[in-house]
Amino acid sequence: MTTYIETLNWIHSHKANGRRPSLERMRYLLDLLNNPQDKFPAIHVVGTNGKGSTTSFLQHILTKSGYKTGTFTSPFITRFNERIAINSKEISDQDLVKTAQAIKPIVENYDFQNKVGKVTEFELVTALMFYYFAKINPVDIAVIEAGIGGTYDSTNVFTAKAVICPSISIDHQDTLGDTLTEIASHKAGVLKTHVPFIFGKMAPDVQQVFYQKAKNLNCPTFEINKDFSISENGRAFSFTYQDRTISDITLSMLGHHQRANASLAAMAATILKPDFANITEKSIKDGLQSTMWAGRCELIRDNLMLDGAHNEDSIAKLADVLKKEFSNKTIHILFAGVGRKPLNQMLEELSVYDLSVTSFDFYQAQALSDYPEQYTKVANYKDWLTQAKLKSDDLFVVTGSLYFISEVRNYLLNQ
Repeated sequence: MTTYIETLNWIHSHKANGRRPSLERMRYLLDLLNNPQDKFPAIHVVGTNGKGSTTSFLQHILTKSGYKTGTFTSPFITRFNERIAINSKEISDQDLVKTAQAIKPIVENYDFQNKVGKVTEFELVTALMFYYFAKINPVDIAVIEAGIGGTYDSTNVFTAKAVICPSISIDHQDTLGDTLTEIASHKAGVLKTHVPFIFGKMAPDVQQVFYQKAKNLNCPTFEINKDFSISENGRAFSFTYQDRTISDITLSMLGHHQRANASLAAMAATILKPDFANITEKSIKDGLQSTMWAGRCELIRDNLMLDGAHNEDSIAKLADVLKKEFSNKTIHILFAGVGRKPLNQMLEELSVYDLSVTSFDFYQAQALSDYPEQYTKVANYKDWLTQAKLKSDDLFVVTGSLYFISEVRNYLLNQ
């Protein structure tokens, strides 16, 4: 395995091992690698929506403060390497090969597989990330986004400097449970003793789960609108914690929810400041203002937006952005989702607009024939996109699964 393509194919071949996470297997693998996860400080980001943008906000703050900052995110939008990045720069092809070569002999060893079974793809990628940030290209700090879980998530193998949870909503019920409190218990499972816990606006029963868990572990809690706050002023907002306020922050990212995510990152940076003295109010503000996150309310052209709204909560947030920021526009929406989601409810929320549906090249994508009859069906999204060139005064929005957004974005960038 000496080339990038061979390495990528080897990583993806582990998809066949399914999604059955095992912290025992993960810890055993990391033990054999001399526990790279303990070699650098890190922040853990969990939750349903907003993990990626919150991670990006915090990374930009830390980078602006002069720290070499690793990030671990999923899924990727343009190419695999962006999942493991330092200061927004994705892992190089040769470094990915080098990191994989260090881990391959261990996970393919017969004794290893006999003892703990074969690693899943997510376990493997998580191990690659820890090893890269510790041994191949050492970082000052990392911001690590959990996978879909918390308690049993493959990333739940280190003690974080702080845990951030932007939101809890219904998603991945097959793994996490059917109620918000069940999902919240899973997500809060990453908390360790005395680790600060920062969280966004939650339903009261979710808050109760968090406060109980935090109390049991003596974790200081930082709740938005209670321990720190944001006040909005047109396109700008201010962040306030105790007697300090950072004023007139203007984000490149659209939406009220992004201001909330930015404030969580600002709170995390404030907590880190005693150990990371270069963090200042200026670097927090500069970091937040310079953050972009692909495929999240991203205006890829003046009249064409991409947004990976892939569950009911993120669809509601997209609808809110459209109502507040584009009320003067005629809006056309193209949606494609995966079959395991509550697509009917999601489509209903968007049905006040000119809404079309399509399918895409992904094994779990909803087939075009399975969408409700009342929506216009588009056989090929490329045909739909040509309208955007003809009607420059209207707004065209492509939304749904992040896998779909990734495909459309790559197509548009390659044009």
